[in-house]
Amino acid sequence: MLTYVGKGYTSGFVENYDRVAARLNAGEEDIELVDGPDDICTGLLCESHAHCFNEGVAQRDEAARLSVSALLNETLASGKRLRATPDFLESMRLAFAAGDIRQACRGCQWIRLCDRIAASGFVGVKIGEPLQAAPKDAARFAKHPMLRPKYGPHGRKL
Repeated sequence: MLTYVGKGYTSGFVENYDRVAARLNAGEEDIELVDGPDDICTGLLCESHAHCFNEGVAQRDEAARLSVSALLNETLASGKRLRATPDFLESMRLAFAAGDIRQACRGCQWIRLCDRIAASGFVGVKIGEPLQAAPKDAARFAKHPMLRPKYGPHGRKL
């Protein structure tokens, strides 16, 4: 959610995610934690082998829940609602960029895209706004192996 820029598995998935993003941006609803597939997954659930049910996805969801729980210093569980305020999104993005809540990224096919988005200051995100100022220790972030761009401007591997 922190790095969503309109890329996804299918055009239907992206259209659905864009609707979710619009509702969050309008303040029409909170982020609600659920066990298993959520509103974002809706466009994929009709597939015969929807990856949303894979054990790896469940493990990454759990890793994300634990790391965000630690960051917020509270136990997050299914049913918990979080308000997607600008301050909340900024603090989550700063923690993401610092690598503090990136444990769930291991094994995800989108990791390189998220790396580039975080390294850019979250330019182009569809939920909330990009970071307004570079973090105080932006130089440290640039050296972090998860945030280092994998490809140059012409798509060549660095």
